[in-house]
Amino acid sequence: MEIKTGYLYHIKDEYFDLVNDENLMQNHERGKKRPTYFTIKDGNILWFIPISSKVEKYQKIIDKKIKKYGFCNTILIEKIYENDAAILLQNAFPTLEKYIDHVHTW
Repeated sequence: MEIKTGYLYHIKDEYFDLVNDENLMQNHERGKKRPTYFTIKDGNILWFIPISSKVEKYQKIIDKKIKKYGFCNTILIEKIYENDAAILLQNAFPTLEKYIDHVHTW
């Protein structure tokens, strides 16, 4: 599978078992669907940025940051496949191609 910048992917459970970092959004967290990640390819490293459908929740966080700091550069609200989504830049993490499960179709 060719991994491309700007596409959405899922990550294998194996990655989260290996890394064992409770601060990362986990696959199947609390019985929910696995997170979808926006991907940026930088050489052999893939940066995964979590995407959330909880736009209202993250819009409130953005509004608080803008009120306090005058800007918010950690969360974006954008259209993805005609749906609003929160792009959680502050939760980005690197991984390798071997941990990609499949391309997500929103």
